[in-house]
Amino acid sequence: MDMHNRNIAARPTPRLGQPVLFRRGTVVTMKPHDGVLRDTDVLVRNSRIEAVGRHLEVPADAAVIEACGALLLPGFVDTHRHMWQSALRGVGADWTLGNYVQWIMIKWGHLFRPEDIYAANYMSMVEAVYDGVTTVLDYSHGLRTPEHAEAAVDALFDVPARARFAYGNALASDLGWVVDGRVDDMLDSRFSSTDQLVTMQLALDRISPTDEAKAALDFARARELPIISHAGVFKAYEDDQIGFLHAYGALSPSYTLVHGGALSDEAFGLIADSGAQLSISAESEDSAGQGYPPVSQARRFGVPISLSMDSVAWWSGDMFSAMRATLNAERAMVHHLAHQQGNVVVNNDTRAMDVLEYATLGGARALGLDDEIGSITPGKFADLVLLRNDTPVMTTVHNPAGHIVFQAGRGDVDTVMVNGRVLKYQGRLVGVDLDRARSLVAQSVEYLRSRIGDAEWEEAMVPPPYVARQA
Repeated sequence: MDMHNRNIAARPTPRLGQPVLFRRGTVVTMKPHDGVLRDTDVLVRNSRIEAVGRHLEVPADAAVIEACGALLLPGFVDTHRHMWQSALRGVGADWTLGNYVQWIMIKWGHLFRPEDIYAANYMSMVEAVYDGVTTVLDYSHGLRTPEHAEAAVDALFDVPARARFAYGNALASDLGWVVDGRVDDMLDSRFSSTDQLVTMQLALDRISPTDEAKAALDFARARELPIISHAGVFKAYEDDQIGFLHAYGALSPSYTLVHGGALSDEAFGLIADSGAQLSISAESEDSAGQGYPPVSQARRFGVPISLSMDSVAWWSGDMFSAMRATLNAERAMVHHLAHQQGNVVVNNDTRAMDVLEYATLGGARALGLDDEIGSITPGKFADLVLLRNDTPVMTTVHNPAGHIVFQAGRGDVDTVMVNGRVLKYQGRLVGVDLDRARSLVAQSVEYLRSRIGDAEWEEAMVPPPYVARQA
């Protein structure tokens, strides 16, 4: 790149452990009262944000990043991504939920070796960093054996970003795997400390009033493990699931429900009373048929919202797209309902700043990390994203939140910092091995394609023409 045309000043890459000062940026703090601070400095030292303000004193040993008015925001937090599927990127662009279940969960999921799980998770972590997602929840529900689980965790630890390992096994016939010793072994061997970038919880599907489900929920409660589950999926996980979780006392602020579009107001009332979280995957819900993204319901009942990307096997891993898909779906429905009644919407209720909050602080809240990340606040960990400011689309910024949601994209991510460590600088990864990720995924794809076969592969990518049937 011709640096004469670049506003963010070129300097050597900050060293590991070196204090960093972002100077004169437009800081989107995600704090209720501070909001957006223009011409503002942010000082990072020893993994945390030390100070936010104008004309901060520069430590003698600090690296200075001249932001020159560029947008500085908290890193995105994705609260539901099936990272183990990233080697199959884009295969299901035309899939419904039924197609996904048929091909991934029924036919192909059992083909994955531990090394395939590792390759996919490693690439998914690299992708997250590159795109400005500084924390990602790995909804890892393809872990048939303890060896598969170890491979998933190894990959998360091998990229120095923040992750939540959600141990799951939707390929099993029931939830008996939760209590057979493998989860305890993982907790003891890899997660005995909470002072690490990768932490753990459970991903539980097939939730119903069975002895196995009750034992799994009791297990999580005894170990204070957060839980995430798919919920509110049309004709799959509906109100009866929420009723059981409520009656069993399992819903709480540490329980995240994904999707939610097929739930009634009564179910949303139970969720709201419990303080449980909702992760919306609008790109997926808009296309696959889980149910319409329930932003209005969640807002009406006060249910906390975060955003997620689901799986790159069918949709993108781009949190900019997630924000747009969420806001577009919500506003489209509000306008549509108003028009059906002969009315027009005078002012939009859900704003760009709302979905930006869902993608940052809302995600941190869902993971129980909102005291540590999600806003640019002194004392919090320095998980930060600086957008470039030298392209047509980034010129000129009038409405920072609106610009991030509707104008910017992952190609505009200039600098990414996690825990005070720079992992991407001036558009290039730092200390994160993209070449290795590409090589591992290529090997995995070669193996999986050899097991799937060309005819089945082509059949999966080209579903039959549109068919509607009674569910």
